[in-house]
Amino acid sequence: MKKEDLPQDDSPLKKMTRELLYVKDENGKYTTDLSTGWEVKKKALENAWDEIKERSEEARIAVKNGEKSPICYFMEIKLMDVMILSAYTNFWGFTIKRHMKPKVFKELSDKKLNRYAKAFEISLEDLKKFKG
Repeated sequence: MKKEDLPQDDSPLKKMTRELLYVKDENGKYTTDLSTGWEVKKKALENAWDEIKERSEEARIAVKNGEKSPICYFMEIKLMDVMILSAYTNFWGFTIKRHMKPKVFKELSDKKLNRYAKAFEISLEDLKKFKG
């Protein structure tokens, strides 16, 4: 792509980051330049964020309905999966899945809940009191 054709479309990440791309300069030699984004990437990011919002809302409703524990919700809004949360908390994956059950969650000690709160960057009270 030629330097003058480098896309500079607005993107959700425009103020945070720019992408370094290889382009041809006026002499036909490859060089690098920064792009603020392009329409295709913008749409892909918007779709990804829409899916994240949808999954977060589903998790919130599941907590509200007593189907899941708050761990499920905070895991979604922090963009974590079980493996990532396991790395942050040092709980086994199957243990985390068990802790997502409301009955089990209610029986967890503050020491265990504190590990989750720290991973989610919230207070212990916020974790314990979250009702969806």
